[in-house]
Amino acid sequence: MTRPRSSIGRRSFLRRGLALAAAPMIVPGRVLGLDGGVAPSNRIVFGGIGIGNRARAILPNFLWFQDLQWAAVSDARADRLASAKEMVDTHYGTKDCAVFADFRDLLARPDIDAVLIATGNRWHATASMFAAKAGKDIYCEKPISLTIDEGRRLVDTCRRHGTIYQAGTQRRSTTSYQFAREMVLQGRIGKLHTVESQVWMGGTVPHSAAEPVPEGWNYDMWLGPVPWRPFVRARCDHWHSFWDTGEGMHTDMGTHYTDQMQWVLGTDATAPVEFETSDVVWPDPVKCMSETAISGTFRCRYANGIRGVIYQRGAFKDRYIRYIGDEGWIQVDDETDVVTAEPASILQFKGSSGVGWSNAGDHIRNLLDSIRSRRPTLCNPEVGHRAQSIVEAMTISARLNRKLAWDPVKELFDCDAANRMLRREPRTPWTV
Repeated sequence: MTRPRSSIGRRSFLRRGLALAAAPMIVPGRVLGLDGGVAPSNRIVFGGIGIGNRARAILPNFLWFQDLQWAAVSDARADRLASAKEMVDTHYGTKDCAVFADFRDLLARPDIDAVLIATGNRWHATASMFAAKAGKDIYCEKPISLTIDEGRRLVDTCRRHGTIYQAGTQRRSTTSYQFAREMVLQGRIGKLHTVESQVWMGGTVPHSAAEPVPEGWNYDMWLGPVPWRPFVRARCDHWHSFWDTGEGMHTDMGTHYTDQMQWVLGTDATAPVEFETSDVVWPDPVKCMSETAISGTFRCRYANGIRGVIYQRGAFKDRYIRYIGDEGWIQVDDETDVVTAEPASILQFKGSSGVGWSNAGDHIRNLLDSIRSRRPTLCNPEVGHRAQSIVEAMTISARLNRKLAWDPVKELFDCDAANRMLRREPRTPWTV
């Protein structure tokens, strides 16, 4: 196993120290870390891989920290590179943010300590493994993978290279979810028997013809490890709705709730043993080209009998998670961050409102502290993989339309057809 790196990294520290030594002797106090500032040699230098809508939404959470310096961005689209550079440069009042069309060039920079990966889902595991092999620490948006095998290989790669990794399932760092967990662990709802959650219905994508790749868009890089297809704008805009690039709403959003379920149950190193689905509504291939489920009910069961269920139904604003015990329940409404419970007296233990899920600041702080201490994050690779494996197993159950037994140690089903769906062969040259 590669020896874990010290905080920030010895070579990085020495390199920055030499750069400071060559600088003029009279410099502002804030540059040296005085007056509340953080010295450049103590800042963790970040780059961004995939700077689309999600990245630009979360980027201000990163830029808020004074002990972090954003240095570079990478994307397959020139328009997104330009807008991300403008955000970073405006924040720092400079023109210094570097841009890269190929993320491997960003990873080759020795001054980059860590990366935010906020690409589409198809890239998450592959880009993370490339980053780990390049010696970078990682914050990766969920889901961490699109297949169970891919997730396990990510865990192994991070372990081998001593990588500090934080999955973007930031609700572990959110006050309302922390409170709900504490109430369950204190026995306020009695003995827990079911964890119920809801994500929104998937849409359908009408058939659309291929067209020329837009100027400034490196489509081959955008596709990355998934099979090549002619450019169809609707497939790119709605990539959640296609097996190559996403697995639908219950898989994409559901991993937030399976992560919470695993956290409450204390099962971060294991998984349920049974999966089944019902009432799944699939797109009509005559009317549309989308592939992933429109709606359905996705269930799992742990060895101790506790059950989990994800309903894919309703609107975006209707998502929630509810813990149900033999003496009551407690629920977090994901849209409003409001906690409700039965009996309502449980709510007297809740403090004043804290950080909501849309503010990932505490989750990022956990990553930064872990980079310095080299201790695992709240949502380290094993945690992220186990939570993601649950929704991926649910997907396989739905696609095969059968109940599946799962061995959480061997990570194998009781069905050859299901086991063949554990892995997808990446397109050259993206095998890690």
